[in-house]
Amino acid sequence: MTELWRLTATEIAARVASRSVSAREVTQAALERLAAVNPAINAVVQEMPEEALAAADAVDAALARGENPGPLAGVPVTIKVNVDQKGHVTTNGLRIQSELVATEDNPVVSNMRKAGAIIIGRTNTPAFSLRWFTRNSLHGHTRNPRNPALTPGGSSGGAAAATAAGIGAIGHGTDIGGSIRYPAYACGVHGLRPTLGRVPAWNPSGPERAVGAQLMAVSGPMARSIDDIRVSFAAMAAEDLRDPWWVPAPLQGPAYPKRAALCVRPEGMNTAPEVEHALRDAALRLQSAGWSIVETACPPLRAPAALQAMLWLAESRRGLNAALKKEEDPDATFVFAQMEALCPEPDLNSFQDALQARAGFTRQWQAFLKNYPVLLLPVSAETPFPDLLDVESPDSFRRVMEAQLVQVGLPLMGLPGLTVATGQTKAGAPLGVQLIAGRYREDVLLDAGGVIEAGGTPISVADPA
Repeated sequence: MTELWRLTATEIAARVASRSVSAREVTQAALERLAAVNPAINAVVQEMPEEALAAADAVDAALARGENPGPLAGVPVTIKVNVDQKGHVTTNGLRIQSELVATEDNPVVSNMRKAGAIIIGRTNTPAFSLRWFTRNSLHGHTRNPRNPALTPGGSSGGAAAATAAGIGAIGHGTDIGGSIRYPAYACGVHGLRPTLGRVPAWNPSGPERAVGAQLMAVSGPMARSIDDIRVSFAAMAAEDLRDPWWVPAPLQGPAYPKRAALCVRPEGMNTAPEVEHALRDAALRLQSAGWSIVETACPPLRAPAALQAMLWLAESRRGLNAALKKEEDPDATFVFAQMEALCPEPDLNSFQDALQARAGFTRQWQAFLKNYPVLLLPVSAETPFPDLLDVESPDSFRRVMEAQLVQVGLPLMGLPGLTVATGQTKAGAPLGVQLIAGRYREDVLLDAGGVIEAGGTPISVADPA
């Protein structure tokens, strides 16, 4: 019999709903898996076994009464430590927030609970949730369960590592510059960055987010199947008016032509041969399913990426530098110094110009994606980086930034993106592709992602041992 922790979220939900297995049994299996493999990867940094088992018992009791506890009833999930979960510390990977206990749930956490999901732990992130690597001075270093020599990605590295290793069927992540899409790629799972306004989010424990984060930061799911991404995204996207930018857009849009664009080297990216092979293989999988593929250039990414970085740093220079000095995390200090060296400090006019230019770039991308409902792009120009490459030297940091052009450029326009795991290199490094669609067309991404997934080998659970 297949171990319960190996099952997908949709398989678990079906078994729990039919009462062929109890939510408590599933949760106990997930907690045992966590205990067995987490010491090797340090993905989950806050555990809550008693709370998880109590939530599972509540699901079983609801089913016994003939009630429907939700589409994710009994499914073990993880939550990232940078969002509020009542009764737990919202550390964001920081010692200076090690006593910031949330008194209410972030809307995304509320929505997961309403769907019947069982939260079994909270996952690691780099300090300030700003890196494509996951290490901090409070919780320590998260390792990639498929290969500890490679980064697990970041900032949702803990979520991706946990999901890949079978610690929960779904991992919650956040993405302002690739923090869902890249760790999914690095750990060999799928990950969805939704459209801005799709998934309500807000941390009651902190101040209002600055304007750049309000325009670009989102929450979304990582999972080992596209069906799991679909059901968890729908659960996360439920209404919660505490987020003023939440949009009541339908999850299923109008009919669209099965036409995809392929761009292997956007704006001159030096795409690695293995990444190009993955992209062309994914395009062939779509073509075999009746999609037409056109290889073409895509709208601008470099200028949006520069504006995205400028908006980040304009805000961090207002207050984050003081927090950096207080936190004294060496990785964060180095990374922010390199970013500031690449991005001159803007004046008010430059800041306003960036917000103004955003409309023009969004218009270009929307027109392109109307013609090509799906765009195939690299997740990164390189296969997953050697772990901690970004803090080796200034040159290494610039190499990482260049490879991540697509990760940084797209959020400025608020567009959705989906990482689809497609296999691995001959050396065993995970590989995947990135799909982009128009705003509020996650359904198109999931349709195309499902085709690509079906054309390959199902994702296996990683064994860190």
